[in-house]
Amino acid sequence: MGSSRWSCVLWDVDGTIADASRGILPRIAQVLDEGGHPPIPSDQVERWIGPPMLDSFQDLAGLSLDDAKRSVRRYRELAGQQGYAASVRLYDGVVDVIRDVHAAGVPQTTASTKPENQVETIFSHFGVTDLFEAVHGAIPDPETLDTKANVLGRALADMRARGIDVSSPVLIGDRHHDVEGAAEHGVPVIFARWGFGSREEEEGAIAAADTPADLRALILTD
Repeated sequence: MGSSRWSCVLWDVDGTIADASRGILPRIAQVLDEGGHPPIPSDQVERWIGPPMLDSFQDLAGLSLDDAKRSVRRYRELAGQQGYAASVRLYDGVVDVIRDVHAAGVPQTTASTKPENQVETIFSHFGVTDLFEAVHGAIPDPETLDTKANVLGRALADMRARGIDVSSPVLIGDRHHDVEGAAEHGVPVIFARWGFGSREEEEGAIAAADTPADLRALILTD
């Protein structure tokens, strides 16, 4: 079963637990095409996975704030039509780690900038909801920029309100947004190298895991 030095574990979702790129990237391409904007350059594709979509439409596509808000609204319309769990796969071995952490009695939750309702739908589809104390994601409002730090703050507050020990939390993530957002709360990060982040984005993480098995060893002690 194992034990852990961590009082609770917080998880990013896209690029850490789930690979939703087969749905995300075609929707982004459609939104950009409908708006008359250039397609995503091939060397920037993976940069879209993980950060808040409102940021990406501005920073990566060069859209104005108003155009970015319209694009996010359209993107989420497409996601709702196609199904939030459509074209999503869970990374091999990650759910095994989540199950082992749960079996060890370590509370878990998510801290994702993916809209919370989408995370809930994906977890329900794959039958993993009960492994988490709660699901925390971004406010599902295309007008709102909900940062990693914001979501993480809400997740920690909710866990604390549930009587869960948050004195020694750890966040598992795959992008620099995870590292930077966690730093605002003094939360250490274990970087998941199977996700969409580059090695440069690991800076500031306390450790990096090449595989889910490596991650398990960083969370649990048998």
